[in-house]
Amino acid sequence: MRLALLTGLLAAGAAIAAPTSPPEWSAPTDPFRVADNLYYVGTAGISAWLITTPKGHIVIDGAMPTSAPLIQSSIRRLGFQPKDVKILLNTHAHFDHTGGLADLKRDTGARLLANPADRKALETGTYPGWEENRGLDFAPVKVDGDLKDGQPVRLGDAVLTPRFTPGHSPGCTTWTFQVKDKGQPLNALLYCSTSVAANRLVSRERGPQYPGIVGDYRRSFALLKTFRADVFLAPHAEQFGLPEKRARLKAGGANPFVDPGELARRVAASEADFNRELARQEARAK
Repeated sequence: MRLALLTGLLAAGAAIAAPTSPPEWSAPTDPFRVADNLYYVGTAGISAWLITTPKGHIVIDGAMPTSAPLIQSSIRRLGFQPKDVKILLNTHAHFDHTGGLADLKRDTGARLLANPADRKALETGTYPGWEENRGLDFAPVKVDGDLKDGQPVRLGDAVLTPRFTPGHSPGCTTWTFQVKDKGQPLNALLYCSTSVAANRLVSRERGPQYPGIVGDYRRSFALLKTFRADVFLAPHAEQFGLPEKRARLKAGGANPFVDPGELARRVAASEADFNRELARQEARAK
């Protein structure tokens, strides 16, 4: 994930300004259909997802603090109306995935459901453990209902199951649901993230980002290894090869988003990165 600049500034104790974010995180891009009733409505670098049903629609993630108008424009371009969005969901409460939720909620009237472990971050608009870095803030948004691990969220014919995979944030939530591609039912998984990014795993000066973070990461890796997914989705474009896949999708042929082996490959790579970063932070703390 392209958070090296943010991480370095945080480690130096600097206040972060929004322009330090990679430009593609806020850049517009064309929306498109991934499969059946699943659509991409995010920015060039940050994902947001639209799931449509006859009873209304679901949006997962709000991307950057400036992204709500872009997301709503993308929904309209696909032939749907933002006012028909009934439920807002989130993968995790960081500014680059939550920033647009307050505006989306205001404009659509949708209810926001969230992992209770991320409720405080959502309702204060802060990054837990870096509250003093105002550049990581986003507009606070009221949570209307708490999710329960494994208890599905239902709207129309859509059934989305939240699985709690904390570490990247205390309330990191991975979503599983079914889609169809050319009539074939497929299991989709929207991964929350297991990158370390700006998180302190070990720190003599400040302590970890939040108590128990290392154990949370390890339990989340173990849980993710038990999942099977035909379609792997992620919050950042580079985490699931979005540019390459959308180009292949446009060219026709087999749907490039269908790859039953991708989840295992991505989780294994992320766990290896985590172990290296944990070792680095432990050595620095000695």
